[in-house]
Order: sequence, then C-alpha cells, then structure tokens
Amino acid sequence: MATSISRSTIILMLCLLWITPTSAYTWQQPLALNTGSNDSIAVVATTEGVAQAPQNNTPPEKAKSTPTIREEITHPPDVKGMVSFGKIFWSIVFIFIGYFILKAISGILTLISDRKPKYQPTIRRILPMVKIAGWAFVTYLIISGIFQPPRETVFAFFASVGVAIGFASQDLLKNIFGGLMILFDKPFQIGDKIESGKYYGEVLEVGLRSTRIVTPDDSVVTIPNSEMMNQSISNANSSENNCQVVAEVYLPHTIDTKRAREIALEVAQVSKYIYLNKPITVLFFSEKTNNQPILKMRLKAYVNDVRHEFPFKSEMTELVLRELQKEGLIDAL
Repeated sequence: MATSISRSTIILMLCLLWITPTSAYTWQQPLALNTGSNDSIAVVATTEGVAQAPQNNTPPEKAKSTPTIREEITHPPDVKGMVSFGKIFWSIVFIFIGYFILKAISGILTLISDRKPKYQPTIRRILPMVKIAGWAFVTYLIISGIFQPPRETVFAFFASVGVAIGFASQDLLKNIFGGLMILFDKPFQIGDKIESGKYYGEVLEVGLRSTRIVTPDDSVVTIPNSEMMNQSISNANSSENNCQVVAEVYLPHTIDTKRAREIALEVAQVSKYIYLNKPITVLFFSEKTNNQPILKMRLKAYVNDVRHEFPFKSEMTELVLRELQKEGLIDAL
C-alpha cells in the first residue's frame, strides 16, 4: 500500500510540473545596480538564474528633436525608394481606368441630354465640373495611395511648383483663372450660341485653359479663356434649348410691305423648326445700295433646337422669296 501511494504521489507531481507553464516558476523583479555610468544593469531574478539586461538612460536633451516646418521645406527630402517600376505601372493603370470611366460618364450624360432636351442645360452645366472632379480624385488616389510621399516631400514639391508657376506660367495662370471664372460665373455653357470678338458659333467645350466653339462653316476655333474674360460675349440662347434666328431678305423699295409681312409670317409658322411659344416678328428697314433705295426685311423667329439655326434661316430666305415671286411682288431671278 505504501509503495502504491508513493508511486501515485510521484506521478501526480510529475503531471503538475508538466502542466504548469514555465512563466509560473519565473519570478522577475528588476534590480537596478549603480555602476557609475550612464547605463545601469537590470538584474532579473528567475528560478533559472540571474539575467542582466542593459537599459538606456540617455538624457532627454540628447534625443533627436522633431524637425520644424522650415527645416522640412529647406532640406531636400530623400526620395530614394519612393519611385519604382511597380508604382509607375499602377499609376498608369489608374490613369487609364480614370480616363475610360470619365469617358463613359461623359457619353452617358451626353446621351441623356440628347434624348431628353429639358435636361440639356443642367447636364451641360455640370459636365465640365464632373471631369475636373474626376481627374482630381484620380490624382489624389495616385499620390496618397500609390506613392505615399512623406510630408516634407509634399511641402518641397508645392514650394517648387509655386515658384515655377509664378515665374514661368503667368499666361497659363490667367487662362486657368479665366476658366474657373467661366465655370462659376456662367456667362455661357456648353451648347450655347455665343459671339466673342470676331467669332460666332456653338460652344463645344469649356476647359481650364481654353474654350472651343464651332463656327457656321464647321470650323473649330480655340479661344484662350483670358481673352474670353477680357471682351464682350453675346449669348443667343442663354443655356436654353431654343434660340432666336434672324433671316434677312432684300426687297424692292416699292413692294407691298403688308402682303410681304403676311407671307413671311405664314412661312415661319409652318416650318418644322419653329418654336411657337415665342413671338415671330417681321421688320422693314430702308437702306441704300449703289445710290438706289431698297427695303431690308428682317424675319425674327425662334427655333426649337439651337442645332437648327442655320437650316431654319436658309429655309426662311428660300421660301419667302419663292412665295413673293408667286404673288408677283418681286421679279423672278
């Protein structure tokens, strides 16, 4: 029986020693010993012996101080490792993705504006802002998500860019500020019929640097925004889908103006391009050509779409002359 109890006791003690973690037998109490130097020795007493660990007691005044903003700007940053092939590759990928996404958004908005004319002024107004905001977001993702430059690099970059722009890009800055003023002041929008200086046409694009318009002879003219803001601008439709069209017809001075007015009004009212919610006006002016008096008839009406301005003007001139010849009011050409 004694032997059995003794064996059981020994087995129980071995199991306890195996289950109990080593940290339970470790008694750690650092004992600082003064060695007469700046570094002290920490003595840790454990069941396994005495361990010594050095501790750094460097005075706080010797620690490295945080650099100031002036030091960050004046000292060039270490850009080693910030630019790599992988970062450049993914930046190009993000640029292409952003380009195609913005292209798709622009196409969808343009399609909506074409199918629903009542939304055209609003869509034309927000489309340039959508493009600017989209490219700004792509730039932010590339800088903060891919390159992740340190703060001093950002400060140095903007300081260098500011100096370069201030000395070398004065005209560019004028155009950019002019573009921002156009976007916020809104003297015209994409799709408006405007006259600026010697150019007249439909606004195709309003960018930060320039504005593009297409003239009646289908020529695209690029006008710097600084010039657009420094001269008078005439807007024919002011972001509305309809606009006024003036057709001029030269007639003999002795013509029956009453009958000529009736014919012009009838021709305008039956046109497929006419916008009948606004008035139709016929005016006569006396002029001289080669010392001969003539009458200039001005037919003023509105078209239902700004894209029909010149077809309507041509149609009015042709039909009015044809009806006047039928009535015998003018001689056949």
